Amino acid sequence: MTGITQELQRQIHLLRTEKEADLEYYRQKVLLASLEDRKRDGVCWYPVVVESQRYSLGEKLIIRVKRSEESAKSHVFHSGKIVSLFCNTFKDRPSVSGVVNDVRKHHMTITLNVSELPSWINEGNLGVDLLFDEMAYREMEKALKKVIDTKDSRLLDLRSILLGEQSATFTKDIFGGHVDSLNESQNQALQRIRQAQDVAVVHGPPGTGKTTTLVQSIIQTAQLEKQVLVCAPSNAAVDLLTEKLSEQDLDVVRLGHPARVTEQNLSRTIDAQIAQHGYYKDLKSLRRRSEEMRKLALKFKRNFGHSERQQRKRLLSEASGLKNEAEQLEHYIVADILSKSQVIACTLVGASNKLIKGFRCDTVFIDEAAQALEAACWIPIQKAKRVVFAGDHYQLPPTIKSFEAAQQGLNITLFEKSIERQKKLGTPVDALLQTQYRMHQAIMQFSSHYFYNDQLKAADSVRNATLTENQAPLTFVDTAGCGFNDKTDPETLSTFNEEEGKLLLNHLNTLVEEQTSQFFLDNYIRIGIITPYKAQVKFLTEHYLSYQFLADIQSLITIDSVDAFQGREREIIYISLVRSNAKGEIGFLKDIRRTNVAMTRAMKKLVIFGDSATLGNHPFYGQLLDYVQQADAYRSAFEYTYPN
Repeated sequence: MTGITQELQRQIHLLRTEKEADLEYYRQKVLLASLEDRKRDGVCWYPVVVESQRYSLGEKLIIRVKRSEESAKSHVFHSGKIVSLFCNTFKDRPSVSGVVNDVRKHHMTITLNVSELPSWINEGNLGVDLLFDEMAYREMEKALKKVIDTKDSRLLDLRSILLGEQSATFTKDIFGGHVDSLNESQNQALQRIRQAQDVAVVHGPPGTGKTTTLVQSIIQTAQLEKQVLVCAPSNAAVDLLTEKLSEQDLDVVRLGHPARVTEQNLSRTIDAQIAQHGYYKDLKSLRRRSEEMRKLALKFKRNFGHSERQQRKRLLSEASGLKNEAEQLEHYIVADILSKSQVIACTLVGASNKLIKGFRCDTVFIDEAAQALEAACWIPIQKAKRVVFAGDHYQLPPTIKSFEAAQQGLNITLFEKSIERQKKLGTPVDALLQTQYRMHQAIMQFSSHYFYNDQLKAADSVRNATLTENQAPLTFVDTAGCGFNDKTDPETLSTFNEEEGKLLLNHLNTLVEEQTSQFFLDNYIRIGIITPYKAQVKFLTEHYLSYQFLADIQSLITIDSVDAFQGREREIIYISLVRSNAKGEIGFLKDIRRTNVAMTRAMKKLVIFGDSATLGNHPFYGQLLDYVQQADAYRSAFEYTYPN
C-alpha cells in the first residue's frame, strides 16, 4: 500500500469518526431529548403556525412558519438544513421532511418534500425539528474510495500532485488575459491559473478581492473551454459566484435543492430552467396522464372479475409506459439545458448529483477551499483534468465536531496540502493577492505581519479612512486587574463575561452619543459586535437595547459569532475576547485564525476588549499586545467609566 493510499484510507477513518460524533450530537440533542430540551438547545421550533404557502418556479411546495416571540431563543437552523415539520397532537406524531430556505428571528421558510400540505396541518401543535443529514458523509466516503481505487490516469496524476508525490506543471508561454480593472497581484493570479496544467491556488487574504479575481478567471476559462464546473463547500458561496457570473452574462445552471438557493438565483436552478423549457408542457401532460391512469387502475370496484383484472392490468401498463416516456423526456430536457450551459455551479457534495453523473470538464474551480473537508473536494475533482482552489487557510477552518478527528488531521484541507507540499517540491502553486480594499492600514498591519509575511498593502481608497477625522482606527481595551472573571453557562457550557460585555456596550454607547445617533443613521455606519462564545453573544444581544443610543441605531448593529461574520464587513467592529481567569486558560482562542477573521471584518474602526494577563502568554496575543502599544492603541479599562 502506497503512502498516498494509506493517507486516503486514514481520511476515511477520520471521516467515519466525525460522522459518529455528528450523529451522537444529533441523538443527544434531538432523538433522545424532550420537546423542552430540544427547544432549549435550539434544534426545535415549537409551537409554530403556517403563515403562508406557495409553489416555487420548479413547482416545489414552500411554506412560511412563524414561532411565538416568547419562544424566540437562539437556534442552529440555517439555510440548507434538513428538517421535519411535525404535529404533536397525535401520539405517533406525523411529520414531513423538507429543507430550510431562509431563517429570520421569528420566521422560517421551508421547501417541503410533498406536493401538498398534509391533512393534519390544521390540527395545531406544529413544530420543526432538525434532521441528521447522512447523505453528505456517504458521498464523501464514496469519493475517497473511488480516488483510492481509480485506474483513471488523469485522476492518478492529480492525486499524486495534490498530495505532494509529483510536481505540478506550468506552461511559460501563455500571454494575454490582462484585465485592466484588476490590480497587479490579481492579474498575476490570473496568469498563474492560465499557466497551470494541474493545480493553481488563489490565496486571498481578507478584503483582497478573491471573488472578483476568481470570477474573471472563470470568465476567461469559459471562453477557452466548453464548460467549467464551479463549486464551494457552502450554498452561500455557490450562490454568490452564481450571481456574479450571471451578471457577466455567462449561462449558469445552479444545481441543488431549490430551498438551498437564494431568491435571486432561483431562476438559474435546474428545476426552474426545466419549468421554462419548451417541452415542459408536454412533460407535465405525460405525468398527469400517467397519474390519472394509475388512479383509475387502482380505483375500488365492488365486482372485480376477470375482465376487470385485465382492464386494471392494461391501465397500469399504460400508466407505466407514460411514466417512462415522461422520464425520457425529462432526461432530454435536462441534457439540453446542461449542454448549453457555460458554467455548472453546485456545492462540493452537490457535484455527486445524478444529473451530472457522467459529466467531465477540463477545469473545476473550488472557492472557499480552505473551509472544505478534503473528502468533499475529491467529489468534483474526479470530473476534471485540473483544479483551481481559492481561499485563505489563515481564516476559518472546516467545521468539525469530533475533537479527536480534528487533532488527527481531518482539519487539514487539500487546499493547505497542495500549497505546502508543492512548495517543498520547489513548484509553488499559490498566488497571493496583496492589495486589500477593506481596512485602514492600522487595522490591517498586524494580520499582514503575523499571517502574510508583511505582503499586504492597503489600497489608497482605504489606507487612511477613519470614521471621523479625530477617531482612532484601532483600540485595545485591557481589562487586566479589573476582576472581570469569565464564567461558564451551566446549560450550554459556553463561556461568557458579564463585566467585559457591559464595559464594551458602555464604550460603544458613549461613541454613538459623542458622534450622535443621527450621524450613524444618516451615513449608514454599520456596527458589528463579534465574540467567539455563544453565551457572550446571548448576553450582549439581551442587554444592548438597554443602552439608549444603541437602541436608537439598533438597525445598524449586528451581534454574532466569528463564524457568522466570515465574509462580512462593517465600518466599526467591536470584539469581546471574553477569557479572563487566574489560570491563563484561553480555550479555543488558541485557534488564532478565528481572531484573524474577527479583526479583519473592520473597515474604519476596530475596538478589542481582552485581558492581557490571561492572553499575553500566548505568542499571537503577546505580539498583538506589543503591536497595539507601538501603535499607541493600548488603553486600560481603568480609563473608562465602570459599568453598573
